Amino acid sequence: MFKLNQLSQQSRSKIKKAMLILPFIIIAVCVILSHSKDQRKYVPLNIQSTAAPKAEVKSTQGKAHTKTHHVASVPSYSYTIKNGDNLSVIFSKLGLSYKSLLSIMEEDLNHLSLDTLRPGNKLLFWIDQSSSTLTKMQLQFNPADIVQFTRVKGGAYSYKDISIKGDWKTTALVGSVHGSFSQSAHKLGLSITEIRTITDLMKDKLNFTRDLRAGDKFSIVHKVQSVRGVKTGSRELEAVKIVNRGRVISAFLHTDGQFYDENGDSLQRAFMRYPSKYHRITSKFNPYRLHPVTGRVSPHNGTDFGAPSGSDVLATGDGKVILTRDHPYAGKYIVLQHGSTYKTRYLHLSRILVKKGQFVKRGDRIALSGATGRVTGPHLHYEFLVRNRPVNPMTEKIPMAESVAKSDMKKFAAKRDNLMQMMKEKEVLLASQHHSQNNTSHQSL
Repeated sequence: MFKLNQLSQQSRSKIKKAMLILPFIIIAVCVILSHSKDQRKYVPLNIQSTAAPKAEVKSTQGKAHTKTHHVASVPSYSYTIKNGDNLSVIFSKLGLSYKSLLSIMEEDLNHLSLDTLRPGNKLLFWIDQSSSTLTKMQLQFNPADIVQFTRVKGGAYSYKDISIKGDWKTTALVGSVHGSFSQSAHKLGLSITEIRTITDLMKDKLNFTRDLRAGDKFSIVHKVQSVRGVKTGSRELEAVKIVNRGRVISAFLHTDGQFYDENGDSLQRAFMRYPSKYHRITSKFNPYRLHPVTGRVSPHNGTDFGAPSGSDVLATGDGKVILTRDHPYAGKYIVLQHGSTYKTRYLHLSRILVKKGQFVKRGDRIALSGATGRVTGPHLHYEFLVRNRPVNPMTEKIPMAESVAKSDMKKFAAKRDNLMQMMKEKEVLLASQHHSQNNTSHQSL
């Protein structure tokens, strides 16, 4: 009996202690939940300034003055992409529905802009605070390349490329090899992409590891884009010249986007017109196609081929696999980069046979066709992009020949001579500066 009373007293003591602690536990849980809710709904603002709306007054001769109110379109939030970010998480943090993200992804099917987002890119959101509805979203890849999704009737979104042309400055650079070519070119100011383009172009004429010697000279001409004085990161290589122990190896960009040597012979393999042995077209390239339901312009930026599921999909040109993805609407797809000018896309695949970063040759088997994503049946959707702009792969003048056409040779030669003159003038200028510095050094001694 004594033991039972002692046990009962101990139990009552524990219950009293628990009752005393319980309010503190409840408060702690509430704080955590509140903090969690805030973290879920809000992303810190990083907008630098917000301009107040201004009223503009317009006047016309002989008429009364009328006021036109111009409201500045200021985003509700801006967010800079970081490593490991996920769009669905970002939308959730902003309190935006997953349905709105799916609607944007559906509209993006013909562009796949969302899949090219990288750390450092910026997202801008315009949100109707009364309904928590996303009215507009911008993707800023750099100061020049911007795309926009705007909400329309029915909860869908329309896509618009609002990129800025910017200013392109053509510059010649001259350097010499000290260490590896890649190190020397990078020190001169060339980007990784430009260096890779040069080594890919000349790999059949020059072994960059064994042939180059310290002191070998190289010259390049490239265009660099900027917007209001800020470089965007976009560049285009136009000419290369490497002098290897007296031997001159050069490459010049033609108007077709291909590089040729000084004689007009191609340094790159031509493209195949078709990515499959099945050439029957079931849906043509049409940038002005109207959506059958909404009636809005919903471009078909590729060509569909009636390939049975499991058919071989072939790389139409030499290139590098820069993206493999499984998309809810595009299905399994691959993007190949062909030099600095061209890209190709292969959508609705049943199986991907290559990996990101892999180099492929023209005619290589890279995938099997299928019916993944939002499709009505098995087919291969193929896209060809020139400077990130989709073109009709069946009619566009894409590089199909091994040398410059005779009709274009005069134009090619004129541009080649101009580029060679730019490199020569830069070489002479640097030689003169070097000579002047040597004289000054000798005089000081």
